Amino acid sequence: MQPGLQLFPDSASTFASSVDWLFAYLMAVSIFFGLLICLGLIYIAFRYHRRAPDEVGADVHSSTLLEVGWMVVPFLLCLVMFFWGAEIYIAERQPPSQAMEVYVVGKQWMWKLQHTEGRKEINELHVPVNRPVKLVMASEDVIHDFYVPAFRLKEDVVPGRYTTLWFQATKTGQYHLFCSQYCGTNHALMGGWVYVMEPAAYEAWLGGESANGPVSLAAGGEQLFNSLACHTCHQPDNKGRGPSLTGVYGSTVKLEGGQTVLADDQYIRESILQPSAKIVEGYQPLMPTFQGLVTEDQLLQLMAYVKSLGAPATGPSVPATAAKAKPAAK
Repeated sequence: MQPGLQLFPDSASTFASSVDWLFAYLMAVSIFFGLLICLGLIYIAFRYHRRAPDEVGADVHSSTLLEVGWMVVPFLLCLVMFFWGAEIYIAERQPPSQAMEVYVVGKQWMWKLQHTEGRKEINELHVPVNRPVKLVMASEDVIHDFYVPAFRLKEDVVPGRYTTLWFQATKTGQYHLFCSQYCGTNHALMGGWVYVMEPAAYEAWLGGESANGPVSLAAGGEQLFNSLACHTCHQPDNKGRGPSLTGVYGSTVKLEGGQTVLADDQYIRESILQPSAKIVEGYQPLMPTFQGLVTEDQLLQLMAYVKSLGAPATGPSVPATAAKAKPAAK
């Protein structure tokens, strides 16, 4: 083996060992049964081959125990694979509440990333070691795939919706970032690096972009919110033509017709791009669409601003007694 040549990538996240053990189990089962079948075929070929031109083979009687065995044993082994893999899959999509958020936008052919504090990056991601990091990802054009082998982290980034994933790096260093979904001519060049830093070094990097520091994602969203005149309808006191957005994120919103919906990332996105899709109870569908008027980066800014407007409200975000005479969209 040549110096520096690795059979497996570095193991640098809390999920890495779980994925590696599952991979080892899959390989062990595959190798065991592969060898068992091959050796069995070789044995049968020599043991039962015709020794004379007129030789007639003996009758073979089936074995119920054998029939049940080669159905039940593989089934149980596959169940282990399924539940083990499902456990890892679910865990990767349930970030801790204290996880720091990083917003990711895939674009032919680059990764655009922005921290909630405002620091922006292109094809690079800086994170502190031993701290959970939640990625909120979207695509501007086609399907991409955010892949960091050292973290055993891989998730499709899909246009028109948000996908989320989280990780916690366990070792400082520099790790490759790839797009693992073919996305066009320069797909092979769509890569970068993840830099895992000590907490103090990360904080110094985070505030070192300029003398005044970068504008936070929520602050940028507030500026955009006001420039688009959203504040004229969505007033904090619920007296505007649209519902108040204070405390709406994470709450349950009551819709026309009696249905309810959780105000999560996807709902906020849909409310901006397709405001007539879900109408809040007590309001009319008069909000214009911003489809094509705001970019994916701006959508993320607006979403961060809505998140910053207080803790989730108790119960429906808009009182049922809201005056139905007030015409507004969401």
